[in-house]
Amino acid sequence: MHTFAGLVSVLIVFVWLGGNQVSPLRPICDLRVLDHFVREARDSEVIMRGCRGGCGVMKSYFVPLTRVDFAVWEHIDFQGQAVEVQTGLSLLVQALSTVKKTVSNAPLASTLDNNISNIHSLGQILHSLDLQARSTVLPDDSAPASSQMQEVSSLPELLQVQSSFLRGKVRLLLSAAPACQRQNS
Repeated sequence: MHTFAGLVSVLIVFVWLGGNQVSPLRPICDLRVLDHFVREARDSEVIMRGCRGGCGVMKSYFVPLTRVDFAVWEHIDFQGQAVEVQTGLSLLVQALSTVKKTVSNAPLASTLDNNISNIHSLGQILHSLDLQARSTVLPDDSAPASSQMQEVSSLPELLQVQSSFLRGKVRLLLSAAPACQRQNS
């Protein structure tokens, strides 16, 4: 009962201080955060190469294309680029989560959990940049691949795509985010 009373007291203080006003999330523009996620993705590739058993059952998964045609990318409006990146991150989470269910190797399962968590964190970073996520319809495993997707059929290949996607399209998007440009000016 004391915990409840304490909680009520804290809530009253928040309301009294104006806690009903939600402050906007500050943009996270420091690319060192992304660099950390890239290093962890590369570490996952190393752990996978050392996996000798319980490394999961693979089938084909749709993942984002990592190739960037700069001439095309520069002509896509920022919101379109954001949707492409958010869709790619969703595809990676979907594939990693599905593979993780088949992994019995503890270090590999742990690193896959960490990768999934990092991708969710990137989603929060995109949210902090005030990117409005449009709903993305993810294909099921039998859907034909679109021009923004490719198929992979091994975990090392999936982890390599994750690392490349973070170093490529995610980095380009974060580097050009209007919220970060305003912050740096």
